[in-house]
Amino acid sequence: MHILVIGAAGMIGRKFTESLVNKPLSGDVAPTRLTLADVIAPSAPSGFTGPCETMTCDLTQHGAAERLLSGRPDIIYHLAAIVSGEAEADFEKGYSVNLDGTRTLFETIRHINTRDGWKPRVVFASSNAVFGGDFPDVIPDDYILTPQTSYGTQKAICELLLTDYRRRGIFDGIGLRLPTICVRPGKPNRAASGFFSGIIREPLVGQEAVLPVPDNTRHWMTSPRSAVHFLRHAATLDLALLGERPNLSMPALSLTVGEQIAALRRVAGDKAVTLIKRAPDEAVARIVAGWARGFDPQRALALGFTTEQSFDEIIQAHIDDELGGRIA
Repeated sequence: MHILVIGAAGMIGRKFTESLVNKPLSGDVAPTRLTLADVIAPSAPSGFTGPCETMTCDLTQHGAAERLLSGRPDIIYHLAAIVSGEAEADFEKGYSVNLDGTRTLFETIRHINTRDGWKPRVVFASSNAVFGGDFPDVIPDDYILTPQTSYGTQKAICELLLTDYRRRGIFDGIGLRLPTICVRPGKPNRAASGFFSGIIREPLVGQEAVLPVPDNTRHWMTSPRSAVHFLRHAATLDLALLGERPNLSMPALSLTVGEQIAALRRVAGDKAVTLIKRAPDEAVARIVAGWARGFDPQRALALGFTTEQSFDEIIQAHIDDELGGRIA
């Protein structure tokens, strides 16, 4: 099995490729070859014994998609994107990377498919930002897409493209609407949702964190561990079970910021909580207020996608995976 990961240098891409070394995807299904690509050079996962090509590649550049697909991978993970805050701030860049890059990838697959019948599986990382506006507190699987940000609009268009290219038999495709990933390791990015991780990540290492929204702000989030599970599960799932609706909302936890902080207090004590500094930001609060607060992801659950049962588990996973089991 040859797997191509586009966006392999990102946090989820890196953790996903590292997971391929440790255990098969399902049963005895295991990758024998990897191609890892990103706009910055990704690293080959330590311990992978098969061929592993790493490349610097920008899908918006002429010829980039052809180079990526030259090895005819069996599964293509399309994780590359610029995040929500950046896509909102830079309109042209958002559409160039998140939409035009995706369409170029799909079109290149189509041209190759027309020539020689190659039909890979495409796993597309979408987002809950495809929902917006006046939605219910718990969004069902059949709810309409009404994005209220440029990022959400770009992802929604890509979901429709994936559905159409799949319908036409150009590739086997599945879109995973990823919840906000929390707790994200490393440095903050430009995502408007970054503070959900920051108010946990920084206090755990003894650093101050800024909270720009009220404690009653509710959001839908899951851990990096679960995000990796979603990607792994999508590799071997029988895609015929998706019917004509290949885009799925992934399971997660619906939590308020106050509930996050309460879990931090249970896991790390009052000292950690005192490091959270409230600094209201109307722009961030306005963006977050337009995001989904909860889902009823029955289709994904029925297909075997799972997540944590409490935010305490998510914090502990971060401590174990990123901090060596120790906190400040």
